[in-house]
Amino acid sequence: MQRYLNQLPYNNEPGGRATLRSFRGVVRHGCAHCLEAALFAAVALEHHGYPPLVLSFESIDQLDHVVFAYQRAGRWGSVARSRDPGLHGRKAVFATPRALAVSYMDPYIDLTGRVTGYALVDLRVMGNYDWRLAETNVWKVERTLLDYPHRSIASSNRHVNALRARYRAFKQRYPDKKPLFYRHKDRWTDLPEGNW
Repeated sequence: MQRYLNQLPYNNEPGGRATLRSFRGVVRHGCAHCLEAALFAAVALEHHGYPPLVLSFESIDQLDHVVFAYQRAGRWGSVARSRDPGLHGRKAVFATPRALAVSYMDPYIDLTGRVTGYALVDLRVMGNYDWRLAETNVWKVERTLLDYPHRSIASSNRHVNALRARYRAFKQRYPDKKPLFYRHKDRWTDLPEGNW
């Protein structure tokens, strides 16, 4: 699933028109942003016995992120799509959803971002709302995730400031690249080809 999503172009919502496409919309348009990719993975993997779980992140800059979360052999992993290499999927090596969420904290830090909370949400809470195959945008999913209670997750200001300074220095040196200097990259899934 991660390899398939890696091959899709990232949905930059051309023309400034926001989208939130279902599985069907992703197939039709051949691209996906993070939440669209999470919904796509949830639909596809639900047919293979995985519950439709997503891990929702809150950030201080309001640029939230969503990944599909799954459990295999008692360990947690994720399938994800992002413009940033550190926010893609994770191998199923994490003991808890919180540990999986923590693995995203350092790569989330850029000039403005910082994870403040996470929630593991079973999309079946939406009842008969058609988030799986709707022909139209599924904005109710976004509203549900925004309203869902998130657990706070703390990081030290010193650590965040050090990573932010490192990010800033990297971008000054390589303005067209994304950093890969994070620890524990061996826990990440394969990345799409890109200008990392």
